[in-house]
Amino acid sequence: MESEKGSSTNLSTQGEGLFEGSVERTEDVKQALENTAPLPASAAGPPKPLPVPDGGLDAWLQVFGAFVVMMGTWGLVNTFGVYQTYYETDLLRTSTSSEISWIGSLQGALLMIGGLVSGPLFDAGYFRCLTAAGLFLVVFGLFMTSLCETYYQVLLAQGVCVGLGCGLLFLPSAAILSQYFARRRALALGLQSVGSPLGGIVFPVIFSRLEPRIGFAWATRVIAFILLGLAVVPLVFMRPRVAPPKQKRAFIDRTALREPPFLSYCGAGLFAFMGLYVPFFYLQLYSLHYKIVPGDLGAYLVTVLNAGSVFGRILPNFAADYLGSMNMLAAMTLGAAVLAFGWFGVHNLAGTIVFALFFGFFNGGVTSLPPSAIVALTPDMSRLGTRMGMVFAFIGVAVLVGTPIAGAILQDVNDDGLWKGLIAFSAATLFVGGLGFVLTELLHVRQKKRQIKE
Repeated sequence: MESEKGSSTNLSTQGEGLFEGSVERTEDVKQALENTAPLPASAAGPPKPLPVPDGGLDAWLQVFGAFVVMMGTWGLVNTFGVYQTYYETDLLRTSTSSEISWIGSLQGALLMIGGLVSGPLFDAGYFRCLTAAGLFLVVFGLFMTSLCETYYQVLLAQGVCVGLGCGLLFLPSAAILSQYFARRRALALGLQSVGSPLGGIVFPVIFSRLEPRIGFAWATRVIAFILLGLAVVPLVFMRPRVAPPKQKRAFIDRTALREPPFLSYCGAGLFAFMGLYVPFFYLQLYSLHYKIVPGDLGAYLVTVLNAGSVFGRILPNFAADYLGSMNMLAAMTLGAAVLAFGWFGVHNLAGTIVFALFFGFFNGGVTSLPPSAIVALTPDMSRLGTRMGMVFAFIGVAVLVGTPIAGAILQDVNDDGLWKGLIAFSAATLFVGGLGFVLTELLHVRQKKRQIKE
């Protein structure tokens, strides 16, 4: 993502944009302040540092624009649970749970893997082109979804088209904040990240309330029209403030592939994210099967999951400044695993709401902590963006295959034994992922001790 010589401002831009809602640790802010991007040298003397505004109207408008983008990207991914239930019970009832899950998982995977393309293009100075193209694809994909009648039409419109649009939007909109904030970057990224669960709260309610009254097509179009109106904010106000670097980053850091802590981290992330979104896709269907909630209230469970995620994106990151990002990531992942195992015993409304709220909290922590955790595994900060992109690819694969595997396990929604298999898959993968993060921290500490001795 960045030049070998490159500026730290651009470096921070790429590193922090890869995961939604990351909150940077204190030492990383100090590093950015010490190495602020230099202006071109003049004949009169050495280059002077380019100051970061750290506030002001323009800076906070970037936060507002990034907040809107988060609503239209991760907010839509977090909304798919209500579509999963509708497709299984109505529009695509002849398709299996696994086939329908591919729609949402493909959307989420393209959002993250798309950063491998949008990152270099952002580096090259194509931010506004990426924003316009991404917003168009998201809105166009939703309008096309409203016209769909078959499985493959929905897969192409909602899975591919919307997913590609999200992939073009997400990384650049988050990365640009690092050009405007240093000391207050954690606050800016925290406010920006709230757009994701807020979209996941609002859009399911809109769809579930409007679909019985005006039908699937117009309920989806209403969401598309909302995003079309909100698109004015990033298009008008968001713009980069630093010139693109002359050199571009490499896609692969081969030295990382010889470091056990990094490889352990990638493997842990693969397992953790494979089971992380299973409750988001299947909790509503589970509650309807066991008659825990009435049909018109099932969508609110997705809302509760996202409400818990709001706090999970802020509090764990705050604690990570004092306890360590990798330690917090391991704790949040294991906590999510414990809750997933507890899903076996959820059979009433109170238990379902408590489960949704707390699992949403731990989900928010697992989703937002990886960026600051990977910083500790990057000895050369000029390669931070590259390593983020490599981890990004692992996470994207996990999101792509995780929920379809769960759907393949659940071949019959009326079979209680298969529901237990789905829950066990989610819990087991999260538990393995949590242990993997613990192993990563141990390997990292061991590596640091060896380096000190040498």
